[in-house]
Amino acid sequence: MSSRKGRRDAARVVREQIAREKRRKRTFWTSIAAVLVLVIAGGIGWAVYSSQKSDDFTAPPGANDAGTGIVQGTGPVTIDLYEDYLCPACKQFQQANGETLNQLVTEGRARLVFHPVAFLNRYSSTQYSTRSSAASGCAAQGGKFREFTDQLFARQPAEGGAGLSDDELVDIGAGVGLNRDEFASCVSDGTYKSWTEHVTEKASKAGVTGTPTIKVNGSELRDRSAQGIRAAVEAAGK
Repeated sequence: MSSRKGRRDAARVVREQIAREKRRKRTFWTSIAAVLVLVIAGGIGWAVYSSQKSDDFTAPPGANDAGTGIVQGTGPVTIDLYEDYLCPACKQFQQANGETLNQLVTEGRARLVFHPVAFLNRYSSTQYSTRSSAASGCAAQGGKFREFTDQLFARQPAEGGAGLSDDELVDIGAGVGLNRDEFASCVSDGTYKSWTEHVTEKASKAGVTGTPTIKVNGSELRDRSAQGIRAAVEAAGK
């Protein structure tokens, strides 16, 4: 009698162990499936977000087909210039080489594509890089991109602060001949902030990691002097 009871108890223990093992396996595979669903959903969500972030933008008049920069001139050689309006080195570059770039455009030797990126927002308490770049889109809309850009560098604020206010940006725009009310509305509405995001994202994907960066027909220049730029344009035009 006791022998049969012992066998029943042993069989019950085995059944319980088997049941526990089955439950453990079900829990394991259920967890794996849940993780896979989350990963797949996250991947789809990120792809949708990235696509929307890259493509949902309004480019200002004068932008290139890709919407990544403002085009000046129609010369046979393309100069791509990536600058941030808060970048001190960009201001120095403009002071040293801005006239050379303008001459190359005026002479019909180069097509200048200016990419106003927003890399330095972390050095401003008000995302000045984004605000100034978006305002430059408003200036392009009014046909005064180059004049506005020159004045932004001339009045460049120091890193680490708030930067110029929107009202000050509007004053600069009005000072270069833009209609104050129309320009102020464009700036306050943030019309070209999505464009700035697009310009910055595409610059990063193109391997641009700092400013100023200048490329001639796609090749980055190491010699960024006026002589170096002219020599590169001349070589590319042959």
